[in-house]
Amino acid sequence: MKKNLMISIWMTLATTAIFGLLYPLAVTGLAQVLMPANANGQLLSPGGKLVGSRIIGQPFSAPQYFHSRPSAAGNGYDPTSSGGSNLGPTNKALTDRVNADVAKLQAENPNTPVPIDLVTSSGSGLDPHISPAAAEFQIPRVAHVRGISEQDLRTIVARHTKGRDLGFLGEPRVNVLELNLELDAAHPFAH
Repeated sequence: MKKNLMISIWMTLATTAIFGLLYPLAVTGLAQVLMPANANGQLLSPGGKLVGSRIIGQPFSAPQYFHSRPSAAGNGYDPTSSGGSNLGPTNKALTDRVNADVAKLQAENPNTPVPIDLVTSSGSGLDPHISPAAAEFQIPRVAHVRGISEQDLRTIVARHTKGRDLGFLGEPRVNVLELNLELDAAHPFAH
């Protein structure tokens, strides 16, 4: 009995050391060596100032910026509270919010269908991307407020539009933070 107890204790200590310490340290070290940007959250620091992460959405509400998808994560874009709202399509709170968002967006861009991703949140609530249709929908507002041509803005959006991964995985998308950073760099907004 004593022998079995000692074996159990040593196996617990050994597996804890291997899988609780050595393995995580090895994986973290390899990630830092092989792909440090990914291992550190793909942070963006133009001019040495940290502005966000390439892989976590951020709220943009000022008219001179492209707006992100709505977020249901915590108070919005909270990476510690990732998750959808879990509200079903017949939930009154959800339909009221979506209808209000659609009305607001239709006032901004009349006679143009509102892309679904501008009024619905993603499953994580942290999606940093919008569809090319959502970016196109916002071009007239952003171009007008910034005083640049819609065609120049379409060129910038096209540069930030990523296709399907490997040609068939996922959907085409535009990273909102990267797009807005280029806008600030190329066409600064004069208040």
